[in-house]
Amino acid sequence: MPDDTASAATTDTTSGEPSLVRAIGPKLLVFFIIGDILGTTIYALTGTVSERVGGALWLPFLLAFVVAFMTAFSYLELVGKYPRAAGAALYTQQAFRKPFLTFLVAFTVMCSGITSAASAAQAFGGTNLEAIVGEVPGWVTPLVVVAFLLMLAVINFRGVGESVRVNLVLTSIEILGLLIVIVLGAWAVVNGAGDASRLGEFATSAPESSIFSEPAVLLAISSATALAFFAMVGFEDSVNMAEETVDPPRTFPRAMLLAMGITATIYLVVALLASTLVPTEELAAAESGALLRVVQTASPSFPAVVFAAITLFAVTNTALINMMMASRLLYGMARERIIPDAFAKVHPGRRTPWLAIIVTSALAIVLVLLLEISELGSMTSLLLLAVFTLVNIAVLVLRRDEVAHRHFRAPTAIPVVAAVLCAFLASPFSGRPPKEYLFAGILLLLGVLLWAVNRATTGRRADFDASTLGK
Repeated sequence: MPDDTASAATTDTTSGEPSLVRAIGPKLLVFFIIGDILGTTIYALTGTVSERVGGALWLPFLLAFVVAFMTAFSYLELVGKYPRAAGAALYTQQAFRKPFLTFLVAFTVMCSGITSAASAAQAFGGTNLEAIVGEVPGWVTPLVVVAFLLMLAVINFRGVGESVRVNLVLTSIEILGLLIVIVLGAWAVVNGAGDASRLGEFATSAPESSIFSEPAVLLAISSATALAFFAMVGFEDSVNMAEETVDPPRTFPRAMLLAMGITATIYLVVALLASTLVPTEELAAAESGALLRVVQTASPSFPAVVFAAITLFAVTNTALINMMMASRLLYGMARERIIPDAFAKVHPGRRTPWLAIIVTSALAIVLVLLLEISELGSMTSLLLLAVFTLVNIAVLVLRRDEVAHRHFRAPTAIPVVAAVLCAFLASPFSGRPPKEYLFAGILLLLGVLLWAVNRATTGRRADFDASTLGK
């Protein structure tokens, strides 16, 4: 095992490749998780969640936080037992010993990171950029998006220390933007602006294309919660940085719970102020500019260009963290021989998984140029909830697997309840339209094809020895 110092960088004896640098301490990890959770979602999805649930915008975020917080307990136990890259894929293989299932989980999580980054890149080249520089010709936007993703690849390649420090700056800007919403919004409410009665209002029409006729209010809440949950999944990214974190069994529990508590508080306050100050119809119509609409309502004199710039920094942070996660997950899969070990190559100078960074960046560029990011984002939320269901089950299965070192242990009831809730939010009963399951099926089919190619080209190596995982 590499030395647990920030400068540690040794050679992996199993592959002959240099190991990753343990450069992430507790403070950087807290900011990493906060930045990942706070990013694009809170800036871009507030209006859409409001459209689904009505004036009670705060409730879906609260429920999403409860489910995410319980799932985080499972992740904390597992990352403490197995402090290595690969996250949910590692835990799935360790629990179920099914290489095919492990590959699909890893593929799903990796694609969620790439898709999220592509969505953030699209947001960077869209309305918010135009609010600063004016109207952008249609043919220029793809060039801006590609250049944006290439810039992220360069930052990622330079090293986790540089990447996480960039994240530190961008997270600070993100928090500043949300503090602007909170301070201006609270000042306006104290001075009599807004209508607090909206906080108890619910949408009365079922979500479009819902296949179940549940009571309209319950369906509105569950549908909005399923969407809002996507805003709380950033903690999954952090476990894929375990090999670059100092003393992960001790560092992760405090850092993750503190970061999630901070972000949940910010979400709830922003949601309460947004719904109080701006009518539901206006929030929904504003779409990704919902928070800008809140700021303009609370303080009409506040310069819109400033908040638009902050939003650009926010989506940059989300994209950077997700690309870091995706490349480290690809690296972890390769080192565990789920995919060819060429993807585990580490640059001898920068100590970063350079080939994994190139491949994930290329995939993000293809996705953002060819696919509708909104559809992919919704599909990714569905698949991540399925993954979280498996992780919550895996933590119970792995209670039989004892390790020598001390680690966090979740109360047994928590992963049980979390598994049920995640499965519900991933099901049609939550109000998801049928087309999301069609898109998910296409993505899983692609995973099956990749698995078949891997078996054909690597043969016996695809059936890796599960006993080597997490050791």
